[in-house]
Amino acid sequence: MTTSKPSIVRSMTGQGHASEQGDLGTVSVEIRTVNNRGFKCAPRVSDSLATLESKIEALTRSLIHRGTVHLTVGWRRVSSESLPSVDLQALQAYVDQLAEVQLNAELSPTLDLATLMTLPGVIGSVREDRRDDEPLWVFVESVIRSAISNLDEMRLTEGGRMGETLAADCEIVAERLARVREIAPRAVESYRSRLEAKIQRVLQEHDQQVQTVDLLREVQIYADRVDISEEITRLGSHLQMFDDVLAGKEAELREPMGRKLDFILQEMFRETNTIGSKAADAEISSHVVEIKCAIERMRELVQNLE
Repeated sequence: MTTSKPSIVRSMTGQGHASEQGDLGTVSVEIRTVNNRGFKCAPRVSDSLATLESKIEALTRSLIHRGTVHLTVGWRRVSSESLPSVDLQALQAYVDQLAEVQLNAELSPTLDLATLMTLPGVIGSVREDRRDDEPLWVFVESVIRSAISNLDEMRLTEGGRMGETLAADCEIVAERLARVREIAPRAVESYRSRLEAKIQRVLQEHDQQVQTVDLLREVQIYADRVDISEEITRLGSHLQMFDDVLAGKEAELREPMGRKLDFILQEMFRETNTIGSKAADAEISSHVVEIKCAIERMRELVQNLE
């Protein structure tokens, strides 16, 4: 079997960042992903973007299919909207009351504007009004997509190296399986000959006679129990399926492959175990051990793929 070159293989771990400034202000996005059997998103957004949190999570889910996603989205408004506001009504109320006190007490203090500004309620803090308008969402969505694009660059780089390692292990399994396929008929015939010889010896020791047809039938029944041709065929089929998925054949560009590859490897391991338990041959057993080692390495890597 000739292993195909890995296609779009993404690691589950990576990080990305994007920031953009526009008429609505500045939006910054930081994203980090780690391994997880399923998908989990934990977005952290500024209060002013709280109404967009469900849209942000839905967008992230559509672009990332597996892993735990730590996403931080912040929005800083333009400078003119960030300035503190002066409550003119509160200021005027203070002035009127001070003027009344000045008149009643016959005092003549000077009203200092700087002092008035320090009184409670005169200067209002910036209030983060929540917004859910379409222009703001379009702006935020664009920055999130840029951050995920940066994340993908890192995940593709790491995933590419993993894909090459998986392809190399596929070659090892294919080579060992070819040797098992070559040895298997001889192993079955050898087992049949040994079994027949043992039966003949036991019959002679007990001075018993059986018809040749009956003897051959019983020997064949036991010999069929060590026949591994079906398991070899199924293992080869699973290996080809693994290679096709890894190469991205008949798959969408962003379709996740990690879980599918994991399921295929489980079937490959099951067939390999059956071959090892049925084959009564030392050489086949040695090849089975190497196949198991390669599959185990592949399973560890696949746990890190999206």
